[in-house]
Amino acid sequence: MSGDLCGASGPKPLKPQRSLPGTPVSITHYPIDLRTSMEEKYKEIAEELFTRSMAESEMRSAPYEFPEDSPIEQLEERRHRLERQISQDIKVMKEKSVDTVDDGFKERAMPMEKEYQRVSISGEEKCGVPFTDLVDAAKCVVKALFIREKYINRSMQSFCKTTAHALQELGMKPLDLKVYEDIPETPVDADAPVHPPVSATHPYDNQDPKNMPADTGYGCKMVDGVVHVYIKKNNMDKSSEVDLPYPDLKEYIADMNVMMALIINGPVKSFCYRRLQYLSSKFQMHILLNEMKELAAQKKVPHRDFYNIRKVDTHIHASSCMNQKHLLRFIKRAMKKYPEEIVHIERGRGQTLKEVFESMNLTAFDLSVDTLDMHADRNTFHRFDKFNAKYNPIGESILREIFIKTDNHIEGKYFAHIIKEVMFDLEESKYQNSELRLSIYGRSRDEWDKLAQWAVKHRVYSNNVRWLVQVPRLFDVYHTKKQLANFQEMLENIFMPLFEVTINPRSHPELHLFLQHVVVGFDSVDDESKPEHHIFNLDSPLPADWTEEDNPPYSYYLYYTYANMTVLNHLRRRRGFHMFVLRPHCGEAGPIHHLVSGFMLSENISHGLLLRKEIQPEMQKTIFHNKTAKNIQMAPVLQYLYYLAQIGIAMSPLSNNSLFLSYHRNPLPEYLSRGLMVSLSTDDPLQFHFTKEPLMEEYSIATQVWKLSSCDMCELARNSVLMSGFSHKAKSYWLGPSYSKEGPESNDIRRTNVPDIRVAYRSETLSEELQLITHAVRTDELDTIDEEDSLTMGPLPGGH
Repeated sequence: MSGDLCGASGPKPLKPQRSLPGTPVSITHYPIDLRTSMEEKYKEIAEELFTRSMAESEMRSAPYEFPEDSPIEQLEERRHRLERQISQDIKVMKEKSVDTVDDGFKERAMPMEKEYQRVSISGEEKCGVPFTDLVDAAKCVVKALFIREKYINRSMQSFCKTTAHALQELGMKPLDLKVYEDIPETPVDADAPVHPPVSATHPYDNQDPKNMPADTGYGCKMVDGVVHVYIKKNNMDKSSEVDLPYPDLKEYIADMNVMMALIINGPVKSFCYRRLQYLSSKFQMHILLNEMKELAAQKKVPHRDFYNIRKVDTHIHASSCMNQKHLLRFIKRAMKKYPEEIVHIERGRGQTLKEVFESMNLTAFDLSVDTLDMHADRNTFHRFDKFNAKYNPIGESILREIFIKTDNHIEGKYFAHIIKEVMFDLEESKYQNSELRLSIYGRSRDEWDKLAQWAVKHRVYSNNVRWLVQVPRLFDVYHTKKQLANFQEMLENIFMPLFEVTINPRSHPELHLFLQHVVVGFDSVDDESKPEHHIFNLDSPLPADWTEEDNPPYSYYLYYTYANMTVLNHLRRRRGFHMFVLRPHCGEAGPIHHLVSGFMLSENISHGLLLRKEIQPEMQKTIFHNKTAKNIQMAPVLQYLYYLAQIGIAMSPLSNNSLFLSYHRNPLPEYLSRGLMVSLSTDDPLQFHFTKEPLMEEYSIATQVWKLSSCDMCELARNSVLMSGFSHKAKSYWLGPSYSKEGPESNDIRRTNVPDIRVAYRSETLSEELQLITHAVRTDELDTIDEEDSLTMGPLPGGH
């Protein structure tokens, strides 16, 4: 790779390339490059970094200090004084009636206060680094954003519009495939109610295959770990392959090496660290100047508050979506109602539920929450194995199979009942939604059909719930048990049924309904802290050749999941079907390169704790020149990139507190202040929560510990809806018809209870950061640059 993004003659256009039918798309020229542009150098740096990161025995965290609050009396006195002053300044506003009724109340639409006090910075070197370092750092940051844009575009996931527009302004043409598509105009009216209308028909009612789309006649097979589609089933050769592009393995490895080189580049680390510190300080200044105005704006909205705005639990596992008391009551109820039902086969003989408990010398009266012993405790900290064991009621795996599995002797009957009770509670709360995770293990081809039949047979559906399918990274376990011969067999079991049902929905009618109505994406799960003994590079075995006992590394799993999902999305788009996104567990523990893979390939991630790692610039030389240093910290660059790309991060502080990071050191408040797209989620209510509303419990504890304001809580809730997999139409009701636009225009405070002031601040700050780096990249050759060249760090042209 060679060439800078901008030369003396002006910007060089990025030439779009298309693959020939049956070949991966490969783009070998980037619009910008580092000063050292040798692929071998990138490879050396990346492999050294992989080796160092895998050598870390455990995750170490830097302590955080929180500034002491002002004395309460002074704080309250100042707050009341400001409130009185603001209330005197507010003019009497004319009421504007709205033709909508929400829970029996008439709402009034009132223009919200959009003027607020802004902070601008003047002078030289406003970014805190010399201008030459700024140019180098900006080129690296833009390069990384272009890499993400390319991969997100290929898989037809969503890329931040503000960032995409900033990259387009550099004069680069987008790839041949559209980087993003504007959401078509919706018929949802601005004054529509906040609750979408409920369909009169159940989505699982239309099971007649004759009413489903016809067979295309296509054939498919897996080649080198990726499914290829052919026009004819009886002629699956290269000439008849359907053009469904996906990223080439060689290209992915090269981009991964570039990303690994970027995150340890000295000037880039210094630049990103300073920008993150600036963002934190700027938000604190914004709060000091505008907190009372934000509160006043919220108070002017009738009927709306934190309790009745839409919240989505963006990361929760179905097998633990209930709390302990709920599961206990259900087990007792089942023992009284179905004592003679055969629930398990032991040595060829059926066992009734009564016999199962008698074999454990237990009765319904003996059971208690303490007996179940399913709550995470101090012994699970950094012990993922003990945490997994907590999924077994009373420590018995047979009870886990009977009560919280979809595939068992009773066809998941009990589990379906529990899930439907959880769904009923969500519907009763009206404003809470969840995205539950169900597992597909890849051990056999019929897993998808069994899961879909379970959902359809027991009518496990709610308008408040969508599903993500999680794939546990357990190939080594299945291979050791002789259940899988190689890794490609696991991939075939996961993806071939999806291609078959997309090509011919009538071949798997239940699966077609299940995918079309409730499944929104894929998740990758397991203990990230497990040591990885293999570095993913071009010398790595292909999936068909991966027969060794070691588990493939995280990036290996993620690439092949992403590549197959990309091909599948192109095929489903041709058929007009619902498409999928990749939202893996990422950055909870383990090596830093997990977050690099997540940045390149995923629409959103869960956890993201490792983004918090930071070091002072003056300490970098010591740490990075010390070959024996175990805890190598490189995340400032990644955290800044996650901010610029506005990648959603579903965080679960209570879960992390029991497993990897104590609550007071969780980085969520820091991420929120800097403007990262974060939301609160529960992860496993069965293990971590006590109440009937675990998501509200999560919000409550976070608010008390970190002293979040009402505006902060509502912003987190709004973020959770934006990053969720619910439909565009549903989001239009929940957030307003203009939610997909940029800036305060996207916000409807009557629905979100987030003041336009906060949304405008976030939008303007992101635009200013993007303007800073794109301005530097557009600059001509370095020798023509004036060291004291002025950069605009204040409001954008036309701003306040």
